Amino acid sequence: MDDRVASAIAHWAPRFTTNGVTVSDFQRITGQLERWADWCAAWSDVGGEHEALGRTAMAEGRLFSAAQHLAQASVYFHFGKFVFVEDIDQMREAHRRAVDCLNDALPHLMFPGRRIEIAFEQGKLVGILRCPAGNGSHPTVVLIPGLDSTKEELQSTEVTFLERGLATFSVDGPGQGEAEYELPIRADWSAPAEAILEALGTQPEVDVDRLGVWGVSLGGYYAPRVAAALGDRVKACVALAGPFNFGDCWDQLPQLTRKTFEVRSGAGSDAAAQQIAGTLGLEQHAADITAPLLIVFGRLDRLIPWQHAERLAQTAGGEPELLMLEHGNHGCANLAPWHRPYTADWLAARL
Repeated sequence: MDDRVASAIAHWAPRFTTNGVTVSDFQRITGQLERWADWCAAWSDVGGEHEALGRTAMAEGRLFSAAQHLAQASVYFHFGKFVFVEDIDQMREAHRRAVDCLNDALPHLMFPGRRIEIAFEQGKLVGILRCPAGNGSHPTVVLIPGLDSTKEELQSTEVTFLERGLATFSVDGPGQGEAEYELPIRADWSAPAEAILEALGTQPEVDVDRLGVWGVSLGGYYAPRVAAALGDRVKACVALAGPFNFGDCWDQLPQLTRKTFEVRSGAGSDAAAQQIAGTLGLEQHAADITAPLLIVFGRLDRLIPWQHAERLAQTAGGEPELLMLEHGNHGCANLAPWHRPYTADWLAARL
């Protein structure tokens, strides 16, 4: 087996199955993979099977089933493209299908959603707004993906919040998802945060006075930067598996992760990417986080050392809470029941 295939499976297997891939499909796809060059196509082939189920159900008027099939297909296409930066054309096609499948599913999901585009600098930020049952404006959680995740991957996390009466806005920021082709990764999220807040302020379903922010992996760095930038306009913040300084992790990151960061930061080389990664740090910003902060981390994280979580807990303003899961991997995807419900309850209590 190609070292990159082995690395992807070793680092992220629980993440796939926790976020919508069936165990049998995961085994079927990865069990026959030997070359990294075949990764995107293998995932897209099976994603296409689920999409076909959705298109058939849609044509027959079985709209809820169609939405379920298409939303699942979207996740498969996403995992085909997520770190597949060696063939940009193939990656972009899988990404297009992920976006199209979820867009078509959104009106018919149990918690329907809609797409919101935010003009930003030389491109746009795209998010999905989903609301719980009931009329009026809702407390809302902004969900920020990581280096290789996108809004399409966050559907199962959204449902955890939606079931507790919180609206969700999952957004692709600079260097992420639909924004990754025009807007490079950036350390400072002040401008994106302001743009997102302004856009949400125009949505009648959103109560911007009850706004929380949640981020995973590199999004677990961005979310605290948003909380630091927006001050008391953010009422609660969750950082899941985020680095305190991404550059400090560089030498132990998988090659797939380093190459993906290089491409999405526009660095042009591994050395330049490492320099940019070093700018993604909370040293000068942690003290500005005054909102309640929940830090969730796995002590067995092989990408980001657990000491990063402790450092944030020690330097953040306010009263941060650290939930350290002794057997948790990166993102604690292997222990979702031990943190997702608690995180959703924690946010609901504060929003």
